[in-house]
Amino acid sequence: MTAPYDPARNQQHFGHSSTPPTAPFSQVPPAQVPPRQAGQFSPAMPGGPLPPAAPRKRASWLLPTLIGVGAFVVLCCGGPLVLGLVGDDKKPQAAAVSGDVPGVKSGAAPANTTAAPATSKAAPAVKTTTAPAPPKPKTPGIGDKVRGGDFEFTVKGVKCGISRVGNDFLNTKAQGTFCKVSVTVKNVTKRAHTFHADGSLSAQDSKGREYEADGEAGIYGNSDGQGFLDEINPGNSVTANVFFDVPKGTKLKTITLDAGLFTFAEDAVVAL
Repeated sequence: MTAPYDPARNQQHFGHSSTPPTAPFSQVPPAQVPPRQAGQFSPAMPGGPLPPAAPRKRASWLLPTLIGVGAFVVLCCGGPLVLGLVGDDKKPQAAAVSGDVPGVKSGAAPANTTAAPATSKAAPAVKTTTAPAPPKPKTPGIGDKVRGGDFEFTVKGVKCGISRVGNDFLNTKAQGTFCKVSVTVKNVTKRAHTFHADGSLSAQDSKGREYEADGEAGIYGNSDGQGFLDEINPGNSVTANVFFDVPKGTKLKTITLDAGLFTFAEDAVVAL
């Protein structure tokens, strides 16, 4: 029979060692090892195998928690899905009921065939009138007095189809034909000015071509050389024949008096 464990017997007295100094472990008789309590491992014997690990207990709260979380997820996510399926099932039934009613089309409200009475009359159209364009100033013609720079001149008449100007001994022939323009020039300023037909007067035809006065024909076509460097005092006038050498068959349209380079006055134009 095994003797009971006595702790006092296994204690070493101070100063007295029962184990040799060279022993690595104290020798305890097997019969004196205390019994193992629940949840404790027996002390490992020197040089012996390690005791097996005690099995871990599973937490008692884990399974109920997982069940509760699963139920919560089903209620939150599955509830709206179920309601949506139920609502979709009711829509075809409602459509079928509305289709059975006579005179009522499914999906469309009944049209109101009664037209609203007109309460206001259309406003009368307002006529808009535009102001007429101001008439263009009439171009002066033969016999009209026209101001051009320092002079006022008047076209007396025009004659074309002249092949030669001068007499049998002193004359000049046209390259095409001469057009003779009789013009009166008057000085309307307060001091004397020189008038020279060649360079002051020009003619234009219906095609927009411009012709210069022929100075040689002007000398032979005037008895006293009128229109050639005439010094005209204020208030005096000179009548001269001005010749233009133009192609045969040409019809002149306008005569222009150049107002000069050193004046702001506009050129004078006479329609023929």
